[in-house]
Order: sequence, then structure tokens, then C-alpha cells
Amino acid sequence: MGELFQDVRYGLRMLAKNPGFTAVAVLTLALGIGANSAIFSVVYGVLLRPLPYAKPSQIVGLWEVNAKGGRMNFADPNFEDIRSQNHSLQGVAEYGAWLESVSGGSEPTRTMTATVSHDFFSVMAVHPVMGRRFLAEDQRFGAAPVALVSYGYWKQYLGGTNNLATLKLTIENRSVSVVGVLPPGFRFPSDSDIWAPRELLERLPSRTAHNWRVVARLREDVPLAQARAELSGIAQRLKQQYGQDTMMTDVALSPLRNALTSNVRPALLVLLGAVGFLLLVACANVVNLLLAQAAARERELAIRSALGAGRNRLVRQFLTEALLLSLTGGALGVIAALWGVDALVALAPNNLPRIQDVAINLPVLSFTFTLSVAVAAGLGILTALRATSGGVQGTLAERGQGHVVTRRGHRLSRMIVAAQIAITLVLLAGAGLLGRSLLRVLAIDPGFRTQDVLTMDLALPSPEKETEIVQRVAFLNELFLRLRAVPGVREVGGANGLPLTTGLADGTYVLMSPQEKLPTGMEDLERLFHDSTRTGDADYGVASAGYFRTLGIPLLRGRLFDDRDTMDAPHVALISQSLAREKWPNMDPLGRTIEFGNMDGDLHLLTVVGVVGDVREDSLEARPRPTIYVNYRQRPQATGSFTLVLHTAAEPAAVFSVAREIVRELDPNVPPSFNTFTEVFSTSLKTRRFNLTLVGVFAATALLLAVAGIYGVMAYSVARRTHEMGVRIALGAGAPDVLRLVLSQAMLTTVVGVVVGIAGSFVLTRAMQSLLFGVSATDPVTLAGVVFLLGFAALLASYIPARRATKVDPMEALRYE
Repeated sequence: MGELFQDVRYGLRMLAKNPGFTAVAVLTLALGIGANSAIFSVVYGVLLRPLPYAKPSQIVGLWEVNAKGGRMNFADPNFEDIRSQNHSLQGVAEYGAWLESVSGGSEPTRTMTATVSHDFFSVMAVHPVMGRRFLAEDQRFGAAPVALVSYGYWKQYLGGTNNLATLKLTIENRSVSVVGVLPPGFRFPSDSDIWAPRELLERLPSRTAHNWRVVARLREDVPLAQARAELSGIAQRLKQQYGQDTMMTDVALSPLRNALTSNVRPALLVLLGAVGFLLLVACANVVNLLLAQAAARERELAIRSALGAGRNRLVRQFLTEALLLSLTGGALGVIAALWGVDALVALAPNNLPRIQDVAINLPVLSFTFTLSVAVAAGLGILTALRATSGGVQGTLAERGQGHVVTRRGHRLSRMIVAAQIAITLVLLAGAGLLGRSLLRVLAIDPGFRTQDVLTMDLALPSPEKETEIVQRVAFLNELFLRLRAVPGVREVGGANGLPLTTGLADGTYVLMSPQEKLPTGMEDLERLFHDSTRTGDADYGVASAGYFRTLGIPLLRGRLFDDRDTMDAPHVALISQSLAREKWPNMDPLGRTIEFGNMDGDLHLLTVVGVVGDVREDSLEARPRPTIYVNYRQRPQATGSFTLVLHTAAEPAAVFSVAREIVRELDPNVPPSFNTFTEVFSTSLKTRRFNLTLVGVFAATALLLAVAGIYGVMAYSVARRTHEMGVRIALGAGAPDVLRLVLSQAMLTTVVGVVVGIAGSFVLTRAMQSLLFGVSATDPVTLAGVVFLLGFAALLASYIPARRATKVDPMEALRYE
């Protein structure tokens, strides 16, 4: 311990003796370690942190799998068979969640409301902190509605009252009794605030009605593979038993944590790899600084060695100094990461799950400490072995011959710079590919306008009774009429799904002739679906005529909806261009009839009266899906979630204020949510911008560090070769000759790094293939641009030291020789 303290004291003196070197090395390490800590905090919080439930590794998500390998939600009968026939799961539950208008608290709210089946809270191992869970009499069709609420909702909107018997909420026009409050932090699924029994809703007997997500808990000591094999066997037996009546051929099983984060896992791992490369570039710079310092201390080390210090003793001294640098850099990195985490959370896309769990916590601090020690070990060992590799006599003899020292000492530095360039090229290539992908996405025609369009989301109770259906149509008619009268509003429309948001529901439709007898019930309708020549898959949209005019969706053929399309008139439909091309190529689709009653229970045939342009509903990257639009006046059953769009050049805030007042007058229990369509469009690209911003920042920082590394090595080389340059100039070498000599050495190092980097980019950029759009991971244009940028930067960084070499005074260089 005495020797250790001696090493620490000596190391501190050496670092204080060279404040410039110490400051640059510490700040460089702080940059690399801080960036890694910030990104790791996101990766840990989103991907690695255990779910906040009892024995979270036992909780799994289940999906039906179709013949093509696609995952689907569960149909009620398939769920019931899986639940009753398995022996691997101690509990299985259905669930779903959606926004609903809720009143009865301190103010009306748009609240995420979950519907969960029996065993849901047992599976999640969650118990109310106040009140009770659902009882058996609560979980039956026709029972009096009850609900559990989140702790946050209870505190904010229900006043935190302990008398739950007085709490009544109005949801879906039904009075709901609050019977319990769940513990703080529990909001599964989808950040829900209210939970209601699934059994209050009607059970659907169809095995092709995929409406519910499923969560389960494994039994003790049952491995995931065993449960997966058993459920797969059950699914195969059900397929043999029911044939075409079920689309399920298998069951997918995945830990719930993985299921929640599967969509963001590739991007976060790419970001973690990118920031790891940045740390390598930073470490390479510090290694070159340490090697330069070690070269300057060669005489000191030789004397210490001659006086009896062993090589192990010298290596330990270098390790101690590297550890001091690294730990100081790590401490500053943690401070930088605190700011970085806040910036990352602000930049993060809305669909990033578990973002509330991202923080600088004990696991992140442990990671930072481990990383700092690993960096110190790498820096110290490499520098120490290189600095102590020469003999005592040779080192003392070389003091008079700097050109020998240069050749021996700078070969490793140039290799490190080449590695920096290679890593930087990979990062720049990744940033370039992401940038080109974003440009390709922005160049896509979405099929609608975004400028001067405002949106208003409404969560309305689903109309079921005839009187409720009539009232819904009257409500929307009046709302459209009054909004059109708002100053500055040119057109108003609405639909049950806005492009680039939640998307439309999809299902299977059947082509029918007008003379064909209509099915008398849903079971008869389902038999028609077995004829693949008459069926197709399409999205189902409920819209008004103003929706197409407001968003600029073109009418290609026929007409839009109009006042003739009342509820008593023949039901009509508009179809997208892709559906017309798919089902009636080179034919006129107008007048064709479609049965799509499985989407809303209305079995009226739909007559095609118009063809409209394709719209990219899900995302700009996804191809437009075939879509069938129906008139809200004829099929208002699916208007529970309805979005109005307003085409206006007026100030958004003024329009929002008037529109909010109009909705309050028509129904004070329906709180609207406003936005601009430009913001909706921008939000849909937030994930791409997030990835591009971070990788771009890492790449730019690595480029600056690589340029600094090239400059530092070349400047040090020129300074150590002053004698050589003086001799060359004295023997007749001109300034261009010296300039060419220095630049050729720098560019040789750059070329080696570029070649290695190109080879590495071919391998590593393939890992980000899933994040690209419209470009290959080996895109030659991107690679050529990156090579040019890196070569130009390297040339610029080496030019200044090279220019300095041409101005060496031979008399000054040779004076002391």
C-alpha cells in the first residue's frame, strides 16, 4: 500500500506538471465515457432493466401465428382453448387499451382505459393499495360496471379521497364505480389509468376475430422452451380440429420485456455500438498523448531502470497514472451524462417504451466505473509496455539521435491514427446511410397534404343502440356545420383514423354480386371467407367527404360521399387506387359490391361509387394498403375514436379555442385534443431523426478527434524530426520536397485507415440494415462521399505541420549537433 500511495502521489505530480496534456486527456475521456454512460442509461432503462413486477422473468406475451409466420392478436375461442388446455402457464389473460373520454372526476379527460380479463392482475402480481380487485360477480356479461384506477389518476382527478364508495366515473355513457386504486407506477398496458373487466364486453365466437392481446405467467420451474413447445402443439391440434375456421397455426411466446421493446431494440443496439466506437477513437487520441509523454520521459525511465526499478514497477506507475486520468474523466463523464440523459429523453421518439425508467442509477454508475477501469487498464498497459520496451543503454545512447527515436517511436502512433480513421469512417458511413434514408423518406409522396391542416381528436362512446347511432350522426353533422362557419376555415372533414398515427383497422372483405342473397348472420358471413377467389384484405375507414377534400386526397374516378348517402339509402363505399388495381385490373370498379360487415356488424352491401388516391396510413416507409372507406352517416358504429381535420390558413391557437368551445357546447363530457398535421407528420419521423442525430453527433465528434489525432501525431513527428529536416534542407531539399515528404507519410496513414474502414463498414453497416430505407448498407455514393470527406479532413490536419516543416532553419536545427 505504501508503494501504491507513492505511485499515486508521483502520478499526481506528473499530471500537474503537464496541465495542458492532463486537461486534453481528461476532457477527451470524459467525452467518450460520458456519451457511453448516457446511451447505456437508455439501453439499460429500456432493454435491460427488469420489469417492476414480482418475478418479471416469468411474465410472457402470447400471439397467434398464421401460416405465413405473421403474429396476430388472439380470438376469444382460441384464447379460451389455450388457457384451458395448457399445463405450463399458471395464469393467462386477455387485454386491450384505447383512449376514452372519462368524466366524473375534477374535469373531463381523454384517458387510456384498459380492458382486462380474469387473471390479469394475478399474472402481473399486482394488488390494489386501496379498495379491492375485481370479484367474480364483476366479471360477467351484464354485470354492473366497475373499474380500478391508477394511483396518479386517483391523486390528480379524484382528489385522493379514501371513500371509494362515492366515486363514480362516466365512461362510454355508462356509470362506472371505482372499487380500487392500483400501486404507484403500475400503468400496464400502454400507460393506462383505468382498468375495466373484459367480461363486461360480449364474447365473439369467431376464431378469425383477432381482437385481444394476451399476457401470461409461467409456472415455477417451467422453462420458456418447454412452454413454447406445449402451446405450439395445442395450436396445431386446434388447426387440425377447426381447419379453415381458424387462421392460427402456431403460438408465439416471448418474455414480456422483450415483447415491449422488440421494435426499438435494433436501433438502440446500433446506437450503443456507435458510441462504443466513439470511445475507441477517444482512447486512441489519449494513447497517442500518453505515448508522446512517454517518449519525452524516456531518459527518466532509463535512469530509474538503471537505478534498479524493474519493468513491473514502471508498468505499475503508468497504470496508476492512466487510472487517475480515467477515473477523473469518468467522474466528469457522469456529470456530462446527467445532462445528456435529459437531452436524450427530450429527443426520444414518442414510441420509445419505458422511457420513464431512463436515469443515471446504480447499474449505470457501475457500468461507468467498470468502463473507466477498463479504459485505464488498456491505456496504461499499452503505454507502459511501449515505453519500457527499449534497453537502458540504447535509450541513453539515442538521446543524441532524434531521428532514430522518431522511427521507433512513431510507427505505433501512426498505426493508432490509422485505426482512428477506420473507426471514424464506419461511423460516418452509418450517419451518411441514415441521412440518405431520411432524404428518401422525405421524398415520398404520402398521398395527402400536411400544410395548413389542423387536427382535433375526439374519444366518443361507441354507439350501439339505434337511438345512439342516430344521435352520433346528428352530433357529427352539427359539429362539421359549426366548424365550417369558423372564420378562416376552408374545409372540414373527419375519419376514424388519421394517417401516420394509430392507423386504420384491417380485415377481410368479400366480393359479392348485387343479386346475391345477403348472409343472415355473422356465422353465415364467415363461411364466405373460405373462398379465396372472392376475398381480400383491406383497411376499413369511416370518413366524411370533407376528409378527402381537406387532406387533398384526389378523386380518381366516380364521386365522393354526398347528401344522398343517408342511413336509409343503399350503403356506398370509396376504394383506394391500390385496391381497384388489385381486384379489378383494367376494369371499371364502379358499381361493384363488397361485403365488409365483419368490421362493424352491419351486413349491408357496399356499392363502390368512387376511387380515391392511395394514402400511406401506417408510415411513409410502408406501401399504401388497399383501403375501403365508408360514409360516417351510414356506418357510424366505428366512430368511437374520430379525428377531425380542418383546412385553414388562420392562426392555429385561435381556431383551437373556438373549436374547443364548440365541442364543449355540443357535449361537455368529450374533451378534444388538438394538433397541427405538420407536427403529426414530423412526429412520425422522430425515430429516424433521433437515430440520425445521435449517430451523426457521434460521427462528427469522432471525425474531430481523428483530425486532432492526425494533427497531433504529425506535429509531434515534425518537432522530433527537426534535425532531419534541417539536414535535408541544408543538402538542397526545397520547401515543396519537404512538404511532399510529410504529406505523403500522413496520407499513407490515411489510406491504410480508409482501406481498413471500408472493409469494416461492409461488415458493420449491415447490422443497421433494418434502420435503412431506399439505400443499401453498401451504398457506393455514401461511401465515396465519406471517403472524400475523411481524406480532405486528414489532408487539412496534416498540412499545417507539414507547412511548419518547410520553414525549419538549417542553422538553428544543426547548431547543437
